[in-house]
Amino acid sequence: MPRIPRSLAIPKTWKTFNFPSFFAAILYPLLGLALLITMVALGFAIAHIELKLWYLPLSLGVIALTIFVCNAGIGPLHRIMQHRAGEMRWPAQVLTMLNLMIAMQGNVKDWVNYHSQHHRFSDKPGDPHNPFESKRWAWVGWILFRDKKDLRRPMPMWLKTHPVIVWMDGFYNSLSLVIHLVIPAAIYLIVWAAGGSLVLTAIIHASVVIGRAIQFHATNYGINVLGHLKTPKWVDHAIALLTGGEAFHDHHHEQPVSALHRPRKGLWNRIVDYNGTMLLLYEKLGWVRNLKIAPQFA
Repeated sequence: MPRIPRSLAIPKTWKTFNFPSFFAAILYPLLGLALLITMVALGFAIAHIELKLWYLPLSLGVIALTIFVCNAGIGPLHRIMQHRAGEMRWPAQVLTMLNLMIAMQGNVKDWVNYHSQHHRFSDKPGDPHNPFESKRWAWVGWILFRDKKDLRRPMPMWLKTHPVIVWMDGFYNSLSLVIHLVIPAAIYLIVWAAGGSLVLTAIIHASVVIGRAIQFHATNYGINVLGHLKTPKWVDHAIALLTGGEAFHDHHHEQPVSALHRPRKGLWNRIVDYNGTMLLLYEKLGWVRNLKIAPQFA
């Protein structure tokens, strides 16, 4: 019996609508953009609020750092937790899980299960985000409308041997609330009590939110859509800089078990595939071991 494409099989109703995904993908980025626009508007409208020129490079720097931090979660998740291209020790597991919460990637359990489906049915009916069914579905549709049976799948057995991952994934929502609400609120309170600039604090906060949104959508669109289509080389490299090298996708379904997505040698390779470079650094620190690298990248 032929499979029904996921974009057609899952009804687009309020029963299948996933509000946490809507918040992460659309509402939270809009709130961050609104916060930044409001702070800039206040700076121009109110005389005693001074916007300094160095706020701009600071904001851009915070955006770039946030993109890196988010990818520092997704890289180990994808290459180590998902495809088992090595073994992570507990410091790397803790840091990766925290970075994933900053990136708002959702539960590792669901992430790995969805990605396993993607590899099993890649670009065919049954693929959770098949761009040949619908580019919009492959970008955001599949995370906005969920089949509850997908979310009821248990954590894969190989992850259950990692108590740190299991524990942190079990408290994902609570820890995310602390990271995205409690800690920022505490920072605002400390800055206010110390007589610091709440406007500058808000600009930095908005930059973090915007950086996470850029990384989030670059990953979803750049990999789920562009990664499965023929694109110019410059596009691959540009998206790779926003995804830590995950967007180098042409080889991935042939050689999924690889800690590197570009050759080990070459400075530019190590820059655009910085998720892989980070894993090489973790290996030096003793945080990961038994890294597996595809022959063409060794």
